[in-house]
Amino acid sequence: MKKFLGHVSPQPFAIVCLLVAASIVLIACSAPPTTAPAAPTSPPPTAAPVAPTAAPAASNEPFILLDWAGYEEPEYFAAFTEKHPNVEPERALFAEDAEAFAKASTGFQHDLVHPCTNYWELYVQEGLVQPIDTARLKNWNGVTEKLAKHGLINGKQYFVPYDWGFESIIYRTDKVKTPPTSWADLWNPEYKGHVSMFDSGESAHIITALALGFDPWKTNSEQNAKIKQKLLELKPNLLNYWTDSTELDQLIASGDAWVASNAWNDAYVTAKAENIPAEYITPKEGRLGWVCGYAISSKAKNVDLAYDYLDALLAPEAIAAMANENGYGASNANALPLIDPDLIAAMGLDKPEILDKTNFYRPLTSAQRELFTGMWSEVKAAP
Repeated sequence: MKKFLGHVSPQPFAIVCLLVAASIVLIACSAPPTTAPAAPTSPPPTAAPVAPTAAPAASNEPFILLDWAGYEEPEYFAAFTEKHPNVEPERALFAEDAEAFAKASTGFQHDLVHPCTNYWELYVQEGLVQPIDTARLKNWNGVTEKLAKHGLINGKQYFVPYDWGFESIIYRTDKVKTPPTSWADLWNPEYKGHVSMFDSGESAHIITALALGFDPWKTNSEQNAKIKQKLLELKPNLLNYWTDSTELDQLIASGDAWVASNAWNDAYVTAKAENIPAEYITPKEGRLGWVCGYAISSKAKNVDLAYDYLDALLAPEAIAAMANENGYGASNANALPLIDPDLIAAMGLDKPEILDKTNFYRPLTSAQRELFTGMWSEVKAAP
C-alpha cells in the first residue's frame, strides 16, 4: 500500500481545524458549487425512505461496480467484506465520466456507479439511478451537509458524495528547464514529445479555454473553433493521452513524461512516496476541482449489497485510508482526525487562496457533453 510521506498518524486539533476551514472555502468557490468537506453542524438532509426497486442480497446475480481504477483496495470497504465474506465485487473500469455515462446509457448491467458531480444531473434525467434511502446508511450522519445536498436532486437523494480533489499540472523537476506556471505552458515547444494529457474531451476543453482566457462553460461557436484549433496545435508536444492513474504514475516515474496535465492529487502522492523529483503546481488560471460519489443503478440486481457497500465506504477508518492513500479529500467529516497532516500541507488545504482560484467542474448539459466528446474524437483522430 502506498503511504503519504510516511506512517499515518492522527492529526492534532489545529490541523483538523485548518482542514475544516479550507474545506469551507472549497465549498464556497464554485458556481454552481461543487463543494469540499466541511465539518457538519447538523446531520445532512435525509430523503424520505425509498423501497428497494431490485432484487435483495440473496440474488445470485454478480455484484458489479462501474468505477474508476484505484478503488479496489480491500481496506476501503472492509466492513462489507466482513459482512459478506463470500461476495467478491466485480469491477468494470472506466477512464472518464463520458465513458461511464455511455456504458450506463446503453444498458451495461451494474449495481453501483461512481461518477462526478458534472454528470450527476444527467444520470437522473436519463433515469439511470434510483433514489437512496439514507436511513439505511449508519455512517450517513458524518457526511458533510453542504456536500450531501449536491446529490439531492428534485427533492431526492440520488448520490452519496465520497471523494474530492484537484486536477493540475505535475512536472519532473530534473527534466524541465522552464517550469510551467500556466495551463498555456503545455504548448511550450521546450516540452516537445514529452507532454502527457488526460484522455477527456471535457477536461481538454476546460484547460484550453482557460489558456485562451475564455469562460470554459460559456464558450460560443467561434471560441469552440479556436479551442479545437489550439488542441490540434498541441499534438507535436504530446507523448500520449493517459487514461488512468497507474499509467500516469509509470510515465512520470520513467521520465518519459516531463509534464502531465490534469493530474490528480494521487500522482503527486505517488511521486513523493517513490522519491521522484516532481512538483504539483497551481496554474495562474487555477487548478480544476472535482467531487465524485456513488449511486445505485435504477436496474440494480443487488440493492441490499449496494447499501452495505456504500455504508462500508463511508466508515471513517475506511474513507480516511482512501484519502491518505490517494491524497484526496473525504466526504465524511468524522474521518478528518485520521487524515495525515502532511497531506493537508502538500495539497495546500491550509491555504484558502489556492482554493479561491480553483475552477470546479460544473453540471453539464447534454449539448455540452456532445460538443466536448465530439470535438475530442476529431482532435484525437487528426494526424
